[in-house]
Amino acid sequence: MTSGAAQDEVRRLLGRIEELDPLISSVNAVNPHALTEAQALDRETAAGHRRSALHGKAVLVKDNIDTAGLATTAGSLALADAPPERDAPLVRRLRESGMVVLGKTNLSEWANIRDPHSTSGWSAHGGLTRNPYALNRTAWGSSSGSGAALAAGLTAYAVGTETNGSITAPAAACGVVGLKPTVGLVPTQGVVPISWTQDSPGPMARTVADTAALLDAMAGTSTADALATPVRGRRVGVPRDLWGHSPAADAAAERALEILSRAGAVIVDGLALPALKDLDDEVGLTLMLVELKIGLATYLATRDAPVKTLADVIAFNRAHAGDELRWFGQGLLEMAQDTEGGASTAYLESVDACAVAGLAELDRTLGEHDLAALVAPAMAPPPPIDLVNGDSGVGGSASDSSALAGSPILTVPMELTHGLPVAVSLWGARGSDPCVLQLGAALESGRDAQSGPLPEPAFAEWV
Repeated sequence: MTSGAAQDEVRRLLGRIEELDPLISSVNAVNPHALTEAQALDRETAAGHRRSALHGKAVLVKDNIDTAGLATTAGSLALADAPPERDAPLVRRLRESGMVVLGKTNLSEWANIRDPHSTSGWSAHGGLTRNPYALNRTAWGSSSGSGAALAAGLTAYAVGTETNGSITAPAAACGVVGLKPTVGLVPTQGVVPISWTQDSPGPMARTVADTAALLDAMAGTSTADALATPVRGRRVGVPRDLWGHSPAADAAAERALEILSRAGAVIVDGLALPALKDLDDEVGLTLMLVELKIGLATYLATRDAPVKTLADVIAFNRAHAGDELRWFGQGLLEMAQDTEGGASTAYLESVDACAVAGLAELDRTLGEHDLAALVAPAMAPPPPIDLVNGDSGVGGSASDSSALAGSPILTVPMELTHGLPVAVSLWGARGSDPCVLQLGAALESGRDAQSGPLPEPAFAEWV
């Protein structure tokens, strides 16, 4: 049978994974049926039927999202031998849109909620994901594999998940586009949880247009039309108290403001988010840890795995410490186990405080200045990997605001500094996903007109 476009693309990407992924360890598992599925989609194309704009395209899915017949591990050996029987709803939607699930991407184990001194991109199941721009540099996390695979050209589409920064950070570090949608826009059933108030699966791609198309497949939305709408007159706020973490990131963000202004957006400078800055980090952590303990037990009840509760996971890690606890501990899991539940005073107070610092502060700022969105630097350039001491690095306050508000945040790469990507983030009110994508498309277009897309990574051994 004559090969079709879907089969050709799957073969090409499988070849790239075989050739390049040993350098970066971004792919945990390859779908053994990918070519067969592509062949069936090519037959549909030949018969004049295309399910969507993404018909026949390949996608990699983060390894904390249920994918029938493929290991879904959250990076943990505890889930490695019990693949789910059913697709998560979002994966089912991808298949129904005609996409081929190429495989699963590595992540920071348990989506980086395991220990305060973790190293992003490492999991006991998948090993250490490295940044294609410099193999000694972090790909950040927890959607590290999705970001690195996109940068390396192992796929054009990938799915990540974010509670706070887990799409934003790897997109910035790996020079790709990432969107955390409004919480609830993409279904979270079948996704290993952290926080039901903050979790959201989201699309990642090389361009804003591809990111929007993938969101539409995941969420059943229609955002692609918004990208062609001019941004003239759109008011964009600049909360300067979220700047100042990194000269390189600040410089990229200043360039972004210039590009948006030239596109006709109105820049409203000199703003601040004082309630966000005043929130005690421990308050936000309490909310996540309480919800983790409850939500994880609910999720694990759907899996035929040797762990059914958070306590089981902690015990499993201790029993397999040589593999699971080789580089860092599980202090956050142990803290979550000690929480007292959703009716506790500590939890209820944290919900109220986070609402004030997040949704109320964001809505107040947007409303007072009639803003469509805010813009700030995403992250400092990715720091060197340090398995012994754990992560270091600065930035990401924009994701704090988005996470606490449950609102969409889009990260767009701007340039390279010393060979490493830097990016900006745009975020707005809940439900403003089309607007932030519209602004992101204008920013990307202006960047490309000035300097073109980011150069391809060179897989340098050291930067």
